Amino acid sequence: MRGIVEIDKLRRERTLSAEEYKALLLCRDAETLEYLQQQAQEETLARFGNRIFIRGLIEITNRCRNNCFYCGIRRENRNVARYELAQDEILDCCREGYPLGFRTFVLQGGEAPEQKDDRIVETVAAIRREFPDCAITLSLGEKSSDTYECLFRAGANRYLLRHETHNEEHYRLLHPGSKKEGNDGGGMSLQHRLQCLHRLKEIGYQVGTGIMVGSPYQTIDHLVEDILFIEQFHPEMIGIGPFIPHRDTPFSTAPPGSMELTLKLLSIFRLMHPAALIPSTTALATLAPDGRERGILAGANVVMPNLSPQEQREKYTLYNNKASLGAEAAEGLQQLEEKLAAIGYRISKERGDYGI
Repeated sequence: MRGIVEIDKLRRERTLSAEEYKALLLCRDAETLEYLQQQAQEETLARFGNRIFIRGLIEITNRCRNNCFYCGIRRENRNVARYELAQDEILDCCREGYPLGFRTFVLQGGEAPEQKDDRIVETVAAIRREFPDCAITLSLGEKSSDTYECLFRAGANRYLLRHETHNEEHYRLLHPGSKKEGNDGGGMSLQHRLQCLHRLKEIGYQVGTGIMVGSPYQTIDHLVEDILFIEQFHPEMIGIGPFIPHRDTPFSTAPPGSMELTLKLLSIFRLMHPAALIPSTTALATLAPDGRERGILAGANVVMPNLSPQEQREKYTLYNNKASLGAEAAEGLQQLEEKLAAIGYRISKERGDYGI
């Protein structure tokens, strides 16, 4: 069967042609898709065993200078109660997570203006001093090269910056238009985002990128472009999840992305980059009760329970009905452990760096 031949080739050679990737994305044959997932799962087990690395997610602020058309914390959304965690609050989250076994803390937030970058650098340095054996991952958007270097020197190890789409026209349909190169808060550019990703690699971060699956105006050809970019860029982390609309955005009535297509892409990326750190995202768990487990069975090896203060979690609403309780929360680790055990996996409390 043609699809199975392509899957075997991808596992063997770590690459396919654009036409072969497109054929896999369009494939609807159940036997072929089951084989794709099986191969990705085998690759993950061969590399990592049945370990699933946990990351403590701390959503440090829902303030954002950007106005992305798909995002619930976009600058023009007046229905969001804005918050910003102080350094002590962030450290308290780490102090709560460390005894639970978290050895990676992920600081995620909206894009802050440059004048607040020094405060973030100080917070990263404080986490590094108090938790020297932990990894610090940042997901704070586009920054200047100098800021990225300062954050790295302060102790950050990893940086996640999803490019969302590699197609210039599609990017413009998802983001406010840019009046000049770079991001001045009023406009965004794909070129600047890609420059940031390459600069992060040059500095020495373990770098993650990724896409929303099923975002408005997305085509299969756009996804092929994304696959080819991720193949060439060779990120250490790959974050993909289905698009889920938010009620207070221009895309409020758009349909959510496909679970099946997201899982298919997850398996493709696992076969392409066997050592990559690939989360089974909260968006998957939001789309379906067993979404997290399905992501793991498709090749994911990371989950990110929420360590944020409970009173702030509902304010960090990137999309409707975001899962942040139960097995998606740090206090629900026992529940997560049981759910993973039911599919043959276990929580790993190691740092879980790339290539290990």
